[in-house]
Amino acid sequence: MSYGMIAIVMFSSMMLLMITGQRVFAAIGAVASVAAIVLWGTGGVEIPFTATMKLMNWYPLLTLPMFIFMGYILSESKIADDLYKMFHVWMGPMPGGLAIGTIGLMVLVSAMNGLSVAGMAIGATIALPELLKRKYDKRMVTGVIQAGSSLGILVPPSVVLVLYAMIARQPVGQLWLAGVIPGLVMASLFVIYIAVRCRMNPSLGPALEAQERDVPMAEKLRLLGAGALPFGIFAVMMVPFVNGWTSLVESSAIGAMAALLAAIVKGRLTKKVFENSVRSTLAISCMFMWIILAALGFGAVFDGLGAVKSIEALFTDQLGLSPWTILILMQLSFLIMGTFLDDTAMLVIVAPLYVPLVHALGFDLIWYGVLYTITSQIAYMTPPFGYNLFLMRAMAPPEISLRDIYGSIGPFVAIMVASLILIMVFPQLALWLPEYVYAR
Repeated sequence: MSYGMIAIVMFSSMMLLMITGQRVFAAIGAVASVAAIVLWGTGGVEIPFTATMKLMNWYPLLTLPMFIFMGYILSESKIADDLYKMFHVWMGPMPGGLAIGTIGLMVLVSAMNGLSVAGMAIGATIALPELLKRKYDKRMVTGVIQAGSSLGILVPPSVVLVLYAMIARQPVGQLWLAGVIPGLVMASLFVIYIAVRCRMNPSLGPALEAQERDVPMAEKLRLLGAGALPFGIFAVMMVPFVNGWTSLVESSAIGAMAALLAAIVKGRLTKKVFENSVRSTLAISCMFMWIILAALGFGAVFDGLGAVKSIEALFTDQLGLSPWTILILMQLSFLIMGTFLDDTAMLVIVAPLYVPLVHALGFDLIWYGVLYTITSQIAYMTPPFGYNLFLMRAMAPPEISLRDIYGSIGPFVAIMVASLILIMVFPQLALWLPEYVYAR
């Protein structure tokens, strides 16, 4: 059997296992293990051993549990609730102000946690009931929460970019910094769209009624201080890193400690909050480590087969496609896979092929990591099986139907596609900040 046929059989077997409902790491790891033993005999057992050692020796991986723990402490201790109350009071008097405040909430939750699911949970449980109660258009606000929560995998500390960094062998710090400006650009475009649409049609996002706007300035300032706490934690964590005073791992430890101290000072660090945060951190960290381990083993088998060079030759020599055409086809394949897979599954399935191919075509892997993440965001919200669509269905109140959820995402997907094109045309939007910081 040719190497190309072996690669096809491996991919087909992996997809078949996933269709049966097996866990991502189990499907990928099983195929990699069986292929390694069949191809190289008893020597194949060295592949998972080598992958494990590589994983355990990857020092930046320590940032993963630190940032996840920080996010869960801030979420479980209800500090995120204070943040929304601040946006509610200060942004509510303008048309669409609460929806704009929700985008701000999502950006801060993303900066606290790095997971799309966390943003969706907070948005659906805290923001959505308040928006519906104040007669905001249910389709628009449903789209706002889905789009805002998707920022969790782009704005640092993105857990997905940690996974990409390990597979692509790129610095996590550079990838996180590369996601900052694109994430802020996308959030700003969301805000502009909401503001313009609600100004044209105020019934979509009515301003708060007079009695709700009548809040004493002392109370407004108190809420501003309470809601600004997450900003302070983020600044304490990121300023030393950006200035080169601390490493990324040290900054993640500072962030986790700052969140813990904030919960203690506010009197919200109960035994239940601490236990839930630790358990959730352990569960998610272990899940990602198993996925990374399986992906490394699968990639090692593919490297041994030379499958990447075969695909590169197929696209460039036999089909005569330009590097940009190949890149666009890759992004389209992510969109298709995103209709039935989540971002981590997509990455570990195609990364052994795509990442070396992108490098061979002469593209920057840091820049491509941002493109992959934005494409994953779009796929999250693309029917029929977008990940965020079903998360919203599970968390939304009964009056929001699946039809409302599907009908809400059109404008926001268009904004994401525009952002993707913008980053592709102007790569420095993603590359300027990491180049500036690391040059210092």
